[in-house]
Amino acid sequence: MRARTTSPRLGAMRTRAPRGLLLLLLFFPMLPPRGASAGSLHSPGLSECFQVNGADYRGHQNRTGPRGAGRPCLFWDQTQQHSYSSASDPQGRWGLGKHNFCRNPDGDVQPWCYVAETEEGIYWRYCDIPTCHMPGYLGCFVDSGAPPALSGPSGTSTKLTVQVCLRFCRMKGYQLAGVEAGYACFCGSETDLARGHPAPATDCDQICFGHPGQLCGGDGRLGIYEVSVGSCQGNWTAPQGVIYSPDFPDEYGPDRNCSWALGPPGAALELTFRLFELADPRDRLELRDAASGNLLSAFDGARRPPPGPLRLRAAALLLTFRSDARGHAQGFALTYRGLQNAAEDRAPPKGSAQTPAALPDGTNVSCSPGPGAPEAAMGARVFSMVTAVSVLLLLLLSLLRLLRRRSCLLAPGKGPPALGHSRGSGRSWAVWYHRPRGMALPCPPGDPQTEGLASNYHPLSTSSQSSLRSLISAL
Repeated sequence: MRARTTSPRLGAMRTRAPRGLLLLLLFFPMLPPRGASAGSLHSPGLSECFQVNGADYRGHQNRTGPRGAGRPCLFWDQTQQHSYSSASDPQGRWGLGKHNFCRNPDGDVQPWCYVAETEEGIYWRYCDIPTCHMPGYLGCFVDSGAPPALSGPSGTSTKLTVQVCLRFCRMKGYQLAGVEAGYACFCGSETDLARGHPAPATDCDQICFGHPGQLCGGDGRLGIYEVSVGSCQGNWTAPQGVIYSPDFPDEYGPDRNCSWALGPPGAALELTFRLFELADPRDRLELRDAASGNLLSAFDGARRPPPGPLRLRAAALLLTFRSDARGHAQGFALTYRGLQNAAEDRAPPKGSAQTPAALPDGTNVSCSPGPGAPEAAMGARVFSMVTAVSVLLLLLLSLLRLLRRRSCLLAPGKGPPALGHSRGSGRSWAVWYHRPRGMALPCPPGDPQTEGLASNYHPLSTSSQSSLRSLISAL
């Protein structure tokens, strides 16, 4: 990792008390962000990661740089000499296997992979994956200090994490929070972001002072987030978006009681849980119909949500999360989208598998083929028939080619031959050839009609005649 320097702006900020930010967070009440548009995390489909350090990345980038740039990664089943390999992950919990895709098995700050060792002894590198940034993270930006990239309040802390900064700016009523150099936090608005200057993602490479698995900007570089990430309440009305558990990307704390109103346009809702890790059965997430208050689904540390989309016949939901006095875990991240009509929830989006909504314990579920099953079966039958006909045609063509290449013309013994008449069943075979062709005729000895024709041909040897008779008998 490159040497660290301190920007002039942060040098002046060192004179402040490092504890100021933490004290402020303890004594000020939680206020809704000023001017924030609920549900502004509106592009979850563009991201392959929902954890701040990309530990959930399961994509296919196999070089340290995007779009074929950087160094090629080694296959995980060929790295037994190192700490992490497919042998050390037999259950696939870290996503290792017989491939060379970037992963983050050790909870580092971002996905990485082993590379061929260099002369300097470097045998692994981080992967720069543009699509592996959790929704709500807006990117890395230049902060020259004149003017500041984010113009709102700021502070420093030796225990800074991403959520500590988000909570500070949320409390101040701002829309955006930026972390810099591992220990500094800045607040701002969307107007600041509009005039900002993006920087390469790899420039924001400083580890947060308060969490070794998170990145907090870089030297003169701000990692900017929306403050709605990890909020304990909210009213989400965008057509689609992401809801995180409280305090995300940090672990949720004990005795949390949070709720989110979810009402995107449409007559039904589709939820997909991207992450779900609760500490025990007493930490519980409930989904209720906002209109009737009826409980639709409930999940906890012992009962996980379905792996695929969960479709609910409700125009609006109330999500409630409660943790007990000992609760500490990563939490959850779920994406949602509104369905335009109630019938749309019967047909899953193209390319996805439909998962039924969670049912009460003890409910029996029966499955039947979907509407597309008959067409799929008929297609399989047509494919089988076409394949069989093709194989038969190939066999016939091969047989014809073989016959054309024979050195003899064979006349079968069924019916009278074209040359001469049959003289009963006790006839013999006389084989004659004339380069490059020949013929075999059933002819009784001394037949005058064939002796004139045979005068232009030459008899085969006795051994060749015997071999050919065996061939004719086999046919």
